[in-house]
Amino acid sequence: MKKIYPALSIVAPMGRHIAQGKKTLEIRSWRPTHLPLKNLLIVENQHYLTQEGDEELGYAVAMVDVESIHSWREDEFDSAMASYWEEGYWAWVLTNVRPIHISMPVIAKRKIYFIEIDHA
Repeated sequence: MKKIYPALSIVAPMGRHIAQGKKTLEIRSWRPTHLPLKNLLIVENQHYLTQEGDEELGYAVAMVDVESIHSWREDEFDSAMASYWEEGYWAWVLTNVRPIHISMPVIAKRKIYFIEIDHA
C-alpha cells in the first residue's frame, strides 16, 4: 500500500542528529503554510539546496511532528545545534521523533515536498 508523506530535506549530519533526539529545533528562514505538520519525513542529503528546482538523492532518517514554530532565540543555539545565531529566523519545534532504521533512498528537494512510500 502506498502512502504520501510531507518531507523536509536537511543537510548531513543534522538529519541523523534529529533521528537521535540530539537536535530538537530546526531553524529555517521561512514558515510552512499550516500547522501542525504531522508525520513529516526528515530526509538527510549532502548539499544545501539553494536554487529553485535543486534536488539530489537523500535518505529518509526520521519521522517527526512539528506542532509549533516561533522566532528563534539566541538561548536556543544548542537545541538547534547551530554554528551561529542570527535574528530573523524561525525555530521549528520537533516532537514525536521516530527514527527510520532501514536506509531508504529518496529524493531531497527544497521547502516542504511530498514523497510516496510503498509500505509492504
